[in-house]
Amino acid sequence: MGELMERCSARLARGSIRYAMFASFTVSALLAVALTGVTLYVRFSAQLSAAIREENQMLVEQVNQSLSTYLRDMIRLSDSICYNVVKNTDLDQRPVSEEMRLLYNTYSDYVENMVLFTGDGQVVATAPAARVRPDAEITGAPWFTSAMARTENLHFGVPAIQTLFEDAGHNYKWVVSLSCAVELTQGGDTQLGVLLIDLKYSALTALFQSVKLSGSGYLYLTAGDGALIYHPERPLIASGLVHESNLDAAGRPDGIYTETWEGRRRSVIVQAVGYTGWKVVGVVDQPRFTFGSGSDLLFVAVIFCAYLELVILLNVFLSKRLTGPIQKLKASVSRVKEGPEAPPIYVGGSSETRELGTAIQGMVDRIRQLADGIVREHEEKVKSERNALQAQINPHFLYNTLDIIVWMIENGQREEAVRAVTALARFFRVSLSSGRNIIPVRDELEHVRSYLLIQEMRYKNKFRYSIDCQPEAQGLSTIKLVVQPIVENAIYHSMDFMDGDGRIDIRAEVQDGRLTITVSDNGLGMPPQVVARLLSAEPPGDAPRRERGRKGSGIGLRNVQERIRLYFGPEYGVSIQSEPDEGTTVTLRMPAVPYGEMEDA
Repeated sequence: MGELMERCSARLARGSIRYAMFASFTVSALLAVALTGVTLYVRFSAQLSAAIREENQMLVEQVNQSLSTYLRDMIRLSDSICYNVVKNTDLDQRPVSEEMRLLYNTYSDYVENMVLFTGDGQVVATAPAARVRPDAEITGAPWFTSAMARTENLHFGVPAIQTLFEDAGHNYKWVVSLSCAVELTQGGDTQLGVLLIDLKYSALTALFQSVKLSGSGYLYLTAGDGALIYHPERPLIASGLVHESNLDAAGRPDGIYTETWEGRRRSVIVQAVGYTGWKVVGVVDQPRFTFGSGSDLLFVAVIFCAYLELVILLNVFLSKRLTGPIQKLKASVSRVKEGPEAPPIYVGGSSETRELGTAIQGMVDRIRQLADGIVREHEEKVKSERNALQAQINPHFLYNTLDIIVWMIENGQREEAVRAVTALARFFRVSLSSGRNIIPVRDELEHVRSYLLIQEMRYKNKFRYSIDCQPEAQGLSTIKLVVQPIVENAIYHSMDFMDGDGRIDIRAEVQDGRLTITVSDNGLGMPPQVVARLLSAEPPGDAPRRERGRKGSGIGLRNVQERIRLYFGPEYGVSIQSEPDEGTTVTLRMPAVPYGEMEDA
């Protein structure tokens, strides 16, 4: 037997791998499923119905007990009002409203309202306080007539919308009425009255909704005459879209019944609820299989494990022959990501595996060649783009500053000239930064401070400025020369037109894990269409003629935007908020990376 299996597996390994794997695993899987399925069906099919029926019967009993407990509490509440509050109280001497209110507060989770009426329908007391509608039909209501007709009994109604009281919002709720006759004492006379307790329908339904029967089974509650009190599909039943055998269930004694309803066989569990004549009904579709005692489960487990072990042994033996070359090929392909140091692709096994390994090896070699070329090309392109953007910084600032220094010297303002030269030196020291493109935030803000000092000399008394940097932001990394172009725009497009009340505020902080640098001014501002165009890809020459004549074209802002995105990605960059005659706020967002942890390029 072993030699035959060896020869068969060898032939399968030399042939088509698709056919070999399909044949071996299909035969073994079908064999396991067939043997296991037949054994389980023969042994356990007769027991599933009994086990599920017993489980569902316990659930129905649980709901019945919970409902009985709930109804006993409500009956106890009714007795407390009738015998402890009303019967021994002369209504002419002492009202019962306060005692009813205290009882209502105790049971407010289950009771919507309580009302005490005289025999002719006059209101004696309500809890909580409410006003009965003038047009409300009291003496003709079913709960009233039932209580007056059978004074010795408690009477439970069916769910209905409570419209007895005035409600400005018309927020009428579903309730189940509990009524009984009560003896009222007024002066020396006694008369029969009626106590009405409206139970919250939601409290009643919660008892049923918390229990789930097996499969698609469900619970419902019916009155003694078959009227539905609760059903999960009650609205559909009321509209005629769904039908239920509640009339049959109402006439059955307690027990478990099997019926065919609308083409389906199902079990119906009926249990009567004390004090009311109601019946709790559970409906469960007939199951197909079941598991019985622990010995049956153990028998199934032993048989299943035996067949599973046989299938595993057979599949392991065959899969070693069939999938060994595939596993080696997969392992060698997964190591391709290691780069040139990775071992060559495995070539062996069946004809398909050998051809596949050879093809993958050729593809890997070609991909590596192309990837190396793409990386080199991309690095050169990014470097060129960064250098080009860096070179776009406006050189006119240098010329203007030198003119200012010459003017100061000619006019004898040597101290001012020294300050300007010192600021210019600091400005270009940061601009050069030993060839680095990534500098700390504090250096970038110092660069802006030097720039503003020079511009303040140039635009005397036209604007004031402030620079605020949170301590946690000072040591973070930023691209150099990203704040100065924004400040330059604020000066040229806003401060140039101010008469001494101009203001530029610069703030660096960390927000939501990101470095945020804002430049705000109180200048002329811009309309929304201009703001939208400043950061767009639209070339300046395509702008409307009336706006091309103004100073600047947004190149500085787009320059900063593109540099930030080249370094950090498209989720970072520049945003602008501006209102005409109100001012402009430009926000730069970059990742919060400590200086020294980011590679400079």
